[in-house]
Amino acid sequence: MFLDRVKITIKAGNGGNGAVSFYRSKLTMNGGPDGGDGGKGGSVIFVANEGINTLYGFSFKKKFFATDGLKGDKQRKKGADGKDVIIEVPCGTVILDAETEKVIADLTENGERFVALKGGSGGHGNDYYKTPTRQAPRFSQTGEVVKEKQVILELKSIADVGLVGYPNVGKSTLLSVISNANPKIANYHFTTIYPNLGVVPYKDNSFVVADIPGLIDGASEGVGLGHYFLKHIERVRVIVHLVDISESEGRNAVEDYFHINNELKKYSEKLSNVPQIVALTKTDLLTKEELQNKIKLFEEKTNTKTFPICAIIHEGLEELKNKIWQILEKTPKPAPIDIELTDFDVRDKKTFEIKKLDNNTFEVCGGLIDNLIRGIVLSDELSFAYFQNALKKFGIIDKLKENGMKNGDTVIIKDISFDYEE
Repeated sequence: MFLDRVKITIKAGNGGNGAVSFYRSKLTMNGGPDGGDGGKGGSVIFVANEGINTLYGFSFKKKFFATDGLKGDKQRKKGADGKDVIIEVPCGTVILDAETEKVIADLTENGERFVALKGGSGGHGNDYYKTPTRQAPRFSQTGEVVKEKQVILELKSIADVGLVGYPNVGKSTLLSVISNANPKIANYHFTTIYPNLGVVPYKDNSFVVADIPGLIDGASEGVGLGHYFLKHIERVRVIVHLVDISESEGRNAVEDYFHINNELKKYSEKLSNVPQIVALTKTDLLTKEELQNKIKLFEEKTNTKTFPICAIIHEGLEELKNKIWQILEKTPKPAPIDIELTDFDVRDKKTFEIKKLDNNTFEVCGGLIDNLIRGIVLSDELSFAYFQNALKKFGIIDKLKENGMKNGDTVIIKDISFDYEE
């Protein structure tokens, strides 16, 4: 089953807690602090894999969590780091922040990696907090806790050539004849219900062709499924536009040509500027004279040079492939999507905000506070003293005074509440 858009939940591992420990041995009864740091949490990493061509696997698993770092240990032993979670996706996968729908990554090359979420930092053990004046700290730091995030994976096929045209004009037949693809083919509309990719050998080279289904009038505005699949030709370097020159289904070939090009332009101005080759199909349904007359009329009204083909009997295919290769040789591959800087995995550890709840109560919050509070143990005198010194060091006390704090006022920081005294 083909799937080209899915929402999943990802989470990096939390950092491990630092340890509180003091060195003990037969010869040393009251050694100094030796608690080790906690391990770093595992990260969430996406990797492009050319062996995958659909997001179908994400139908069954939609949560990907890295493992947490382990707690530190005595003798300054650092806790083990958590394991990364590796998520393999097809080449051409665009990753979006589900909340804002902003693009955060575009994986186009095989093996390309993107670290979506970094693992949480491990907490410091009590050995980290020892100083000449604080020789026996009985507190450590907890590991950084990382939040879950949701992302949208959207597949935009990596193909050199896109086949477009009305349903039942012969796109699947052409793809099956010139490539290694084996699409479903039948004589009715919408045989193709998802894009098919095929590799076309050409002399000592090859190129990838995508058969894009469902293009009808209004596709760019949401009619039918065409708008849903148009994204699969956003990266192509050549468009082969197939037109049924026999008009065997009662449509007008010239009108079909202009209608499809209009849908491409309305979907994306960029698509309308991609080099286009017009292939006239079902030539075997006309006599030689009828075919010549129809080709002449078509080329006059559309002002295009055409390539008449009959895929079933391999007629005109070499000329078509030659023309495709000529264009590909001089057309560079499209660059990946420009990624705007986002705050998807930006962790604020520096800012804080002061709120005045009433005349005598102030609340302090923000990223700096979230990070600072990890190392505080209220019941430990040294820990609380460290906390108070940190408030002065980072300018929080000065800022509170600027906002009107005076002796005896209450300060609330997370679950900590204290009365300020000079």
